[in-house]
Amino acid sequence: MIHKFDALVLGGGAAGLLCAIEAGKRGRRVAVLEHADRVGKKILISGGGRCNFTNIHCQPENFISGNEHFAKSALARYTPADFIALVEKHRIPYHEKTLGQLFCDRSAQDIIDVLESECRAAGVQTFLQNHIREVQRTTEFVVHSESGEFRAPALVVATGGLSIPKMGATPLGYELARQFRLKIVETKPALVPLSSPTKTAGRYCDLAGVSAEVVAKSNHHAFREKLLITHRGLSGPAILQISSYWEKGQSICLDLAPDREGRACDQHC
Repeated sequence: MIHKFDALVLGGGAAGLLCAIEAGKRGRRVAVLEHADRVGKKILISGGGRCNFTNIHCQPENFISGNEHFAKSALARYTPADFIALVEKHRIPYHEKTLGQLFCDRSAQDIIDVLESECRAAGVQTFLQNHIREVQRTTEFVVHSESGEFRAPALVVATGGLSIPKMGATPLGYELARQFRLKIVETKPALVPLSSPTKTAGRYCDLAGVSAEVVAKSNHHAFREKLLITHRGLSGPAILQISSYWEKGQSICLDLAPDREGRACDQHC
């Protein structure tokens, strides 16, 4: 069976759904193709299940990109205030946690409900459990999947990265980029906890669950937020942030007493 649309969006995550909504609002006939049995599965686990859906202090300098002007352009077109207005339109209760981070009061499911509702209002069609077999381009894009053949003059690849394979992450986006000869930046883990060798972790495993405010530094970047000791290593916002800048072979400096003068760094990892 052949399905014809104005735009096809591969991936029913936050980015794919929001893209489909905006295209639908502009009068485009849009289809979202998602390989999972539901949309927004990654949204459900974000923010500890309450979805940290935006940050009121979000600025271009908060993004890591080879093209610093991309974030400026994107944020000028759609700001945190725009998404907050959408959340408030649907009367979703939320709160500011720390440093401008906004979380749902109830559950991340509220954000999925908002996106699904907006998709319906914009006439977006969603095809679940739709595994992509092949993507071609002739005079238009042709996507072959288990649900049939989809055609459209515009194709959006919003399949996500390689993180969390258990949640369904696949390399499809990278494979399509290579197929269409697009440049790919070397991938590496980012916004992740840090694991320690078993011997090292054993020295402080009894402290698992302990959290403290620290300053984490590496590669000329620093973040003052909470650190969490785990059975496997270190986590918490400070570690997740600095992990994006840490390079293999470098050290991470942790100031465990950031308000005490004369103590620049208390521990190296």
